[in-house]
Amino acid sequence: MSQLTRVLYVEDEPDIQTVVKLALEIVGGFTVKICSSGEEALREAKNFAPDMILLDVMMPGMNGPGTLQALRELPATQKTLVVFMTARVEPTDLAFYQSLGVQDIIPKPFEPMKLSEQMHAIWKKQHD
Repeated sequence: MSQLTRVLYVEDEPDIQTVVKLALEIVGGFTVKICSSGEEALREAKNFAPDMILLDVMMPGMNGPGTLQALRELPATQKTLVVFMTARVEPTDLAFYQSLGVQDIIPKPFEPMKLSEQMHAIWKKQHD
């Protein structure tokens, strides 16, 4: 099984970007690339070649579901694991996200010290 090492994180809030980057790089030991929009993620994903994409749902312009759909159309990210991060976790929201084909959902607010652990658990579940 391959290792989870490279994470592309798509989030429009600079404060959350900083917390997640620190949590994933320092606690998790990941290599993290941050994109501030869906459009930027589409430009960066191929060259960065992430193992997993962590994607905010609520963003101006291209939102998480729109970004996911566009990523699935790119050969480089067609099969990349995608996890949504969102505060919208009502059962109807979760069902909708799952119908889009995300591998998992991490609710906001999240626990920074446990984030890399959550991501490893999602990775393991997908590769067992």
